Amino acid sequence: MKTVFFDIDTQIDFMFPAGALYVPGAERLVPIIAQLNHSAEIVISTMCAHTGNDPEFRQWPPHCIVGTTGQLKPQSTTRASGQIILEKQKFDLFSNPNLPKLLGELAADEYVVYGVVTEYCVKLAALGLLKTGKPVTLVNDAIQSLRAEDGESTIQAFTAAGGKLATSSKLLPMR
Repeated sequence: MKTVFFDIDTQIDFMFPAGALYVPGAERLVPIIAQLNHSAEIVISTMCAHTGNDPEFRQWPPHCIVGTTGQLKPQSTTRASGQIILEKQKFDLFSNPNLPKLLGELAADEYVVYGVVTEYCVKLAALGLLKTGKPVTLVNDAIQSLRAEDGESTIQAFTAAGGKLATSSKLLPMR
């Protein structure tokens, strides 16, 4: 069974207190995400890649601007091989026109999703991947929301749509 992991937007601007659009508590996820990324056969890591005058900045402070430190992923979450970086300018990873072809080429049997922010980009990724007809698992100890109630409603919508939940310990090899 071929499983593809999706690491959603775990970039410095979101993951650490000094980041431009810090998600409180996200830094605690970095070791878990690093383990998940390194244990996966294939991981697709989405990255916001904004320009200085991006339309999204009407709603959110400037963040993840191409060429800045804030746009980078924490080094521990990167791999030399088996990691595909998929840049996007919008919340939805399906806004990248290369994704459908990539999913076809990878021919996964199932998907695993984690990252930030639960009620925005993670939600769109998880629900979008469910629409492919493949099983999707959301790693509930490797996601972080801006508002707990919005994160909970996202998880409820995901499971109601047929998604599964798991903890990282269920997915990581025994050490």
